Amino acid sequence: MLITKMHLSRRTVLRGLGASVALPLLDAMVPALTAQSKTAAAPIRRLGVFYVPNGMSMPYWFPKTEGPLTELPPTLASLNELKDRVLLCGGLADEPANQVKGGGDHARSAGTFLTGVPFKFTGGADVYGSISMDQIAAQQTSKETQLASIELGIESNAMLGSCDGGSSCAYTNTVAWRNPTTPLPIENDPRAVFERLFGTSGSTDKAAQAARLKRDKSILDFIGAEISGLDKIIGTGDKIKVTEYLDSIRDIERRIQMAESQNSRELPVVEQPIGVPSDYQEHAKLMMDLLALSYQTDLTRICTFMLAREVSAHAYPEIGVSDSHHPLSHHQDEPAKLERLHKINEYHFRQFAHLVKKLNTLKEGDGTMLDSTLFLYGTGISDSNTHFHDDLPIALIGGKAAGIKGGRFFRYGKGTPLANLHITILEYMGVPIEKLGDSTGKVSRLTTDV
Repeated sequence: MLITKMHLSRRTVLRGLGASVALPLLDAMVPALTAQSKTAAAPIRRLGVFYVPNGMSMPYWFPKTEGPLTELPPTLASLNELKDRVLLCGGLADEPANQVKGGGDHARSAGTFLTGVPFKFTGGADVYGSISMDQIAAQQTSKETQLASIELGIESNAMLGSCDGGSSCAYTNTVAWRNPTTPLPIENDPRAVFERLFGTSGSTDKAAQAARLKRDKSILDFIGAEISGLDKIIGTGDKIKVTEYLDSIRDIERRIQMAESQNSRELPVVEQPIGVPSDYQEHAKLMMDLLALSYQTDLTRICTFMLAREVSAHAYPEIGVSDSHHPLSHHQDEPAKLERLHKINEYHFRQFAHLVKKLNTLKEGDGTMLDSTLFLYGTGISDSNTHFHDDLPIALIGGKAAGIKGGRFFRYGKGTPLANLHITILEYMGVPIEKLGDSTGKVSRLTTDV
């Protein structure tokens, strides 16, 4: 990373006619070395937790033997080109899910995945759990970012009513908890996410928002003069970053407008807000690209993302699986059902792989954005037929700047608390804590084979 005497604020934005666009992190935003400051700015570290529901088709997830990965197992095959960034961890367990007194295993899975604490069983609004590890990290990183965290998903964001086994939908439809009584709902509408990141109306008035949606122009059309002015004061490398970033914004705007236009010609789906593409893959990629922008602009460094909610009944005919996801997950060890379930698992991971590959192309300092981003990918149920909460399918991706050594698969001792991994990740994020849920200590082997 170049360190220059000219310094732009990390919160610099471009403005014009009410539009404002945050800039990505540029070399010009790194403070110059001075007599008072002999070291570069503290490294940025990001965390993303990606959750998949209904367990996993386990024969397709874990490699047959521990050790170096010559290739990734079938479910993760879409990241084979980056297998050296993938670390598979076996043996981890979510025992608190077994300690919840009531409700179904799916609610127990999502509701304890990041907290390590059994929640209060209720179907009403009096939910009670515990702060999740992502929010512990967010308390620290929010000192540097505009948004403490962002919670994204693809399916329903309902938090009221009862879902799995009579449990509140708050336990199945999110994994993020700000505190014991505040579950954080996901956002699945790309327009809402876009407006949260780059809103231009300056008002929450519905008429103002409606007028904004009718405009075909990009918000970038309103900041042309500022873009021209910026080009005169930044270096060549920063100019390339800004151009790539603004091109991404235009592309996302176009895709959101297209989705809204298509939805206006079709009968509305009650659970589906305006702006949500009808195609799962397009929807997921759009949300991944929005998350990449939020990281790129340093608006937030913490995200949770549910690729589907627990007990999801979504079918995926586009990949040859017409079965509803949840019923199919009760496969009874039938090979044909296990293979179809694997297709869903692989399809979900493929959407996530799009984000990983994108971050690996975005330059940051002497490496890429993926180097400074650590992803936790997995679920709180292993074998979806038995609903067991042990030997969970867990993968860490990225995190090279934090010392994570990928390209390996190893197992911890049977029943090792998943929360042990969480407190280790938090330490890598610069947020050391002694205890989280049922944790018994940090885990080893993330940076070395020992």
